[in-house]
Amino acid sequence: MTSHFMLRRALLPLAIAALAGCSLAPTYERPQAPVASHWQAADAEGTRAQALDWQTFIVDADLRRAVDTALSNNRSLRQALLDIEAARAQYRIQRADRLPSINANASGNRSLPADLSQTGRSEVTSNYQVGLGLAEYEVDLFGRVRNLSEAALETYLATEEATRATQISLVAEVIQAYLTRDGALRRMALVEQTLDSRMASLELVSQRRAAGAATALDYQEAVGLAEQARAERESTERQLRQADNALVLLLGTPDAARLLPATPRDDLMVLQDIAPGTSSELIERRPDILASEHRLKARNADIGAARAAFFPRISLTGSVGSSSAELSGLFDGGSRAWSFAPTLSLPIFAGGRNRANLDLAEVRQDAAVADYEGTIQTAFREVADALAATDTLRREEAARQALAGSSEAAMALAKARYEGGVDDYLRYLDAQRSTFSNQTTLIQISTERQIALVDLFRSLGGGWGQTEPMAGIGAE
Repeated sequence: MTSHFMLRRALLPLAIAALAGCSLAPTYERPQAPVASHWQAADAEGTRAQALDWQTFIVDADLRRAVDTALSNNRSLRQALLDIEAARAQYRIQRADRLPSINANASGNRSLPADLSQTGRSEVTSNYQVGLGLAEYEVDLFGRVRNLSEAALETYLATEEATRATQISLVAEVIQAYLTRDGALRRMALVEQTLDSRMASLELVSQRRAAGAATALDYQEAVGLAEQARAERESTERQLRQADNALVLLLGTPDAARLLPATPRDDLMVLQDIAPGTSSELIERRPDILASEHRLKARNADIGAARAAFFPRISLTGSVGSSSAELSGLFDGGSRAWSFAPTLSLPIFAGGRNRANLDLAEVRQDAAVADYEGTIQTAFREVADALAATDTLRREEAARQALAGSSEAAMALAKARYEGGVDDYLRYLDAQRSTFSNQTTLIQISTERQIALVDLFRSLGGGWGQTEPMAGIGAE
């Protein structure tokens, strides 16, 4: 008898585990990507995007230090990291429901009124108990608890990928702000040089006017050019200060100014050639797409939990320990006590709640599919736009470079002809305006091309290197 009882007790957990393996969630299949397999303007040359991290993409040491500072101090990123911890804790809470909860219990009871006594006489009775109790534990026959746990896990993973996207965006924003500031420094250097040149030209026109060789109109035009340069200096100074403020906010530290150079860089600061690969590689790598797929998997698990609500639910409670009328006799022989109370609950009528919950879960899954496909389409467009920008801006920068060189040579010739009395001041004036405009546009296009490379790097999902292990998921 005893051996038969022990055998049944040993087989009970195995039977429960076998039944708990059932799941009513639909079999997950990744939706077909609604985009082409390649980009039209893709360049096969360059470093593959999936092999890049932000440390490799940035070739300037000072910029690399600035990005590292932002990753350590930025408040928005810190909030995103805390969101990961919250989602992880929520998953652990939900996962705990898949395991029995055992508590240590101790209780005591004394006194019994006369009207509740079986003898009718007032008497004092005592009852002491101590032992281990199994809290209400659901035998997961149809995978309800398991699917809820899977949904919580996928939500956690989606949050982790969303934080990875935040990290990549922060890296890109710091680089772009740094490049914008460098462009402002270049414009400031150009404006200062132009202002000095125009002030010297104004002085020359003043002397020629005093000698009767220049008109009042020439003088006023020279004054206008000098004042235009002063206005450009103030405008550039405003842009430079605002770029400093943006970087201080991104870096998240009050002494961020020490990381910012006082002069523009002569060398390029980021990698110039990136090969985009295919759209399938983008889907496997870009964190916002991965986060959207994890949310889709969570909604898929929700359907399994909603379906399980239509089936019976078995809950187990029990306890084992010692019971005695005397506190001193709790651990004497014959004081052992135990109880086992299974409960079966079969849904019969719930006012349509279960059907509505299943409909809601299915609608949310459809919405998650639409969100996933839309995320892929958005990502594909961002990559295509970045490729188009880098391709056209590279050629435009070369053309602007040639144009700026030509206009600078033309200005030198116009100046020589004016000073030699061959041409009037108007032609020299037009040459100065054209040269300044072309040089300013060249700086702008050069900065835009560098920023477009950063956009391409971010849109391809680069920036964070190898995926880090999920601390706590496999170890607990």
